[in-house]
Amino acid sequence: MGAMDVIGWLMEGDPSIRWQVQRDLLDRAESTWKRERAQLARRGWGADLLARQDVDGGWSGAVYSPKWTSTHYTLLQLVRLGLAPSHPAGRPAVDKLLTAGRYENGSLNLAKTVPVADGCVNGMVLLMASYFGTPGPIPDGIASWLLTRQMADGGWNCEDWRGATHGSFHTTISVLEGLEAYRLARPAEAEKAADAVAAGREFLLVHRLYKSHRTGEVADPVFTRFSFPPRWHYDVLRGLDYLAAVDAGQDPRIEDAIDLVNSKRRDDGTWVLQHPHTGRLHFRMEQGGKPSRWNTLRALRVLKWWSQAG
Repeated sequence: MGAMDVIGWLMEGDPSIRWQVQRDLLDRAESTWKRERAQLARRGWGADLLARQDVDGGWSGAVYSPKWTSTHYTLLQLVRLGLAPSHPAGRPAVDKLLTAGRYENGSLNLAKTVPVADGCVNGMVLLMASYFGTPGPIPDGIASWLLTRQMADGGWNCEDWRGATHGSFHTTISVLEGLEAYRLARPAEAEKAADAVAAGREFLLVHRLYKSHRTGEVADPVFTRFSFPPRWHYDVLRGLDYLAAVDAGQDPRIEDAIDLVNSKRRDDGTWVLQHPHTGRLHFRMEQGGKPSRWNTLRALRVLKWWSQAG
């Protein structure tokens, strides 16, 4: 496929794909992509997930587990699809999470068996609460608590309570995404997080998004395998998509990751789904090892940003 053929192929996909293609690749007017975005609540993957919502606002009668059909991960998937922040399903689902968790010292613990709060989970909850405009002391408390958990290297690690001293890619990206959504929702309150966010981005850059800062070798081969939805997992494409979303600038330490994305482009111009995460699903959006509209959309979005970054 040529470039326009790939765009045409993307536009044959689900509404959640089409609206992002219109906004991010075709630079269509806001009124155009917002009309398309509204369709994802009526047809396709988004409508399917919404139809499964419980009367109490959650999913599967569960808060965090089983993965990936619980309230936490279903709502997170709807955020990834781009459900409109004003959609009435969002706030009740967030409220379900906030009231079901154990809120202590600014953090929210959704786990039944882990005695302490998890930085990765709190980053994701902050993302969802901020995305759907949920105000109140719990989202504000989570944002403040996350700042206290940042490590000396600029990253975050949900295993810090077990003695971890080095940032985790998985936790760091979840916290950064959550703090960015918080910044957009509550810019005045989020100003206090500016230095922490800058240090978190530097953590990714020092590691060239997927390498050891000591040896320069790939930190974990799984980081080079692109998945969607990422759930709590990190990979290079997720990291790049975040940097593109915040318009982080053309730092030369990003070049290795961009080269990796380019190397995975097939002759037909698409990217495949490399690493679908195992677990219980409501339904499967794409097949592993096959051309992926999600990965293709995100890769093209990243490459477009990189070519225009100052």
